[in-house]
Amino acid sequence: MSLISVLRTGVSGMNAQSSRISTVAENIQNAGTTGYKRTGTEFSSLILDSSSTGDYNSGAVETVIRRSVSAQGPVSFTTSKTDLAIQGNGFFVVRDSNNATSLTRSGNFVEDGPTGNLVNSGGFTLMGYAVGENGEATPALNSTAGMVPVNVSTLGMKATASKTASIGGNLPAGTDALTGTLSSTVYTKKTSMVTYDQLGNKVTVDIALGKTATANEWKAEIYAPGSTTAIGTTTLTFDPDTGKIATASAAAAKTDLTFADGRKIALDMSSITQLAGSYDLKGTADGKAPSAVTGSDLASDGSVYALYEDGSRMLAFKVPLANVASPDNLEPRAGNIYLPTSTSGDLQIGFAGLSGLGSIKSSALEQSNVDVSSELTAMIESQSVYTANSKVFMTGNELLETLMNLKR
Repeated sequence: MSLISVLRTGVSGMNAQSSRISTVAENIQNAGTTGYKRTGTEFSSLILDSSSTGDYNSGAVETVIRRSVSAQGPVSFTTSKTDLAIQGNGFFVVRDSNNATSLTRSGNFVEDGPTGNLVNSGGFTLMGYAVGENGEATPALNSTAGMVPVNVSTLGMKATASKTASIGGNLPAGTDALTGTLSSTVYTKKTSMVTYDQLGNKVTVDIALGKTATANEWKAEIYAPGSTTAIGTTTLTFDPDTGKIATASAAAAKTDLTFADGRKIALDMSSITQLAGSYDLKGTADGKAPSAVTGSDLASDGSVYALYEDGSRMLAFKVPLANVASPDNLEPRAGNIYLPTSTSGDLQIGFAGLSGLGSIKSSALEQSNVDVSSELTAMIESQSVYTANSKVFMTGNELLETLMNLKR
């Protein structure tokens, strides 16, 4: 047996426990860090070749550092809608100031003043897909291509043109018939309806109605402001027994209004009745006047909605989640982020709730998965084992001194 190997074995044991205490210290100091994943030190023996009948040469101990990246931390709720937590598998895709992409579970995002981007406490910008007019966003399955910073403030004001409208109510059954062709000035009943053009301007259209010489039949003409040319014309026939639109006239009760600029509105008048009651028609149209963004909202599937001051909301972004086959083998970097490695597997991109990915919770944060009591226990164990290894080193040193003193 080599006494020098005893010294080296003791040093190896002390170094191993020093590494363990270092990870314990890091875990304890990050016990309150959002999305932090516990670091652990594992040991494996390093055995030297020795004769089965002769002297034994003591080996050493090797340390392997592992992170419990796949272990879910507890979720706590906050008052900020931009605080995001992942419940289940997946990571947020973020970028730094140099446009380098990385992954994180740290979802404490706030709106950055100069840019309006959502940035977390590590200074990383949340990435997502801008949603097209069809309301869809398609991720690249193994690439972050096409992602843009999630920034609701860039949407600015929004105006929505009217596309559908409806008129309902009652036409009095006893109204006299018209004597002549209905026009913008010759009618027996009239109502108006507010619509919106592409810029959000209010466009009030007039609906003129007159009872024809045919029993239970009314003619309707719709006019744009200041125009004597109808943008829509139809004839309504009512069932004499029910006062409702007759089955044969159902198609005529739905007509398109075509404006001079080519804009069209689908008008539905199928709910109008002809009863003995008084005249009471009202028309409504969809569309919105210009409205400014006041905030944002995020759904569990990663859909980001822009909230407007008129109470409406619009789908603006889709926040994807990324995952790898072995999250525990991701490479940790400063700022509580991770990078894929050859042992973690290729990057896969998808949306929350699909393909095994978790859900996203707004106004919530994932806390550190560190258990402080377990870390303190590990620290005491390491201290005791470190002390024992130091005793081994001291004993080996004393034996070596005894050997050296034999010469005297």
